[in-house]
Amino acid sequence: MSMSRQAGIVLPGYNALKVANAPTIGTATAGDTQVSVAFTAPTCVGGGAISSYTAFANCGVYRTTGASSPLVVTGLTNGTAYTFKVIATNVYGPSYPSGASNSVTPVVVTGQQAYTAAGSYTWVAPAGVTSVSAVVVGGGASGKFNGSGGAGGLAYINNYSVTPGASYSVSVGGGGISSGLTCRAAGGASSFVSSGVLGVSGGQGGCGATSAGGAVITGTGFRGGNGALSTGGAGAGGYAGIGGDSTGTTCTNGNAGAGGGGGSGASGGGSCCAFGGGGGVGILGQGSNGAGGIRNGCYVGKGGSGGANGATAITSGCRRGGDGGAYGGGGAKGPRTVSGCCVTNYKGGYGGVGAVRIIWPGTTRSFPSTNTGDL
Repeated sequence: MSMSRQAGIVLPGYNALKVANAPTIGTATAGDTQVSVAFTAPTCVGGGAISSYTAFANCGVYRTTGASSPLVVTGLTNGTAYTFKVIATNVYGPSYPSGASNSVTPVVVTGQQAYTAAGSYTWVAPAGVTSVSAVVVGGGASGKFNGSGGAGGLAYINNYSVTPGASYSVSVGGGGISSGLTCRAAGGASSFVSSGVLGVSGGQGGCGATSAGGAVITGTGFRGGNGALSTGGAGAGGYAGIGGDSTGTTCTNGNAGAGGGGGSGASGGGSCCAFGGGGGVGILGQGSNGAGGIRNGCYVGKGGSGGANGATAITSGCRRGGDGGAYGGGGAKGPRTVSGCCVTNYKGGYGGVGAVRIIWPGTTRSFPSTNTGDL
């Protein structure tokens, strides 16, 4: 009767002529309390297909089993050196172990990556990185000649599992661009991996009295401020509260953002010279709220949590309302009528661009404010 060899003991089922050859060891890569062990499967699989591989250290005290390379061994101690071997198992038993890997020492791998220009990108998880946290901000909508744009929303996710060396999609929404008397242009959506994992919409354009702020699709976060007629731009959403809504009346102060969100711009009209853009939100974690713009002097909405302030209106040449601040601020309505100027030049302000930021490790760095700064 054939026997199986396990840890020096011969068990039923083992057949030395039909087990697979040993795998060829590859590179072991350290992470935070874990190591990823790469290997090459043997060409000779013996008398049956290989059903699993096992990577182990310290005589099997630390091990993991899986179907293919690489195998990630968890539960290790940071600062302690390990070497690994791999065995292949088929129905007739385990192979002899591979040669020993290089010596590796698990460590905490810390870093971040920000995407702040509109477009589609691919983020590759660095060696040793198995968990991340991420924040996404949608683009702000543009203003119109008689109304402001909605601001981008904000959403975040914490401790999301990734595989070292694997690729993940990133999408950054652009700000809406005004084109004169036409309807407001919406801001673009932003996402990490996909909108089903972490996603937020940009500010709404449209032609109505209100342009809705961007909403959270997936993740935790808050909508951007709503735009309105005859007003400054709306503020981007915050980590713990909504962005500042536009006031909807002329010659008034803007509203402050909440939860680190951007404030809305001041509303011009009458003796006021212009309409300020809405403030953006920062991507380094929750900080102070963005203040609303002050109408005396046509001040713009202030950025929240380190986001950029909105811009003042352009009141000469090709006129337009104040642009929304990065990231996600809404554009303001166009400047008020000036005698002798062409009405088609009274464009609304442009929306602020969105953003995506990824930080790691996700086990110890999390939004809204736990070790979220640049480290």
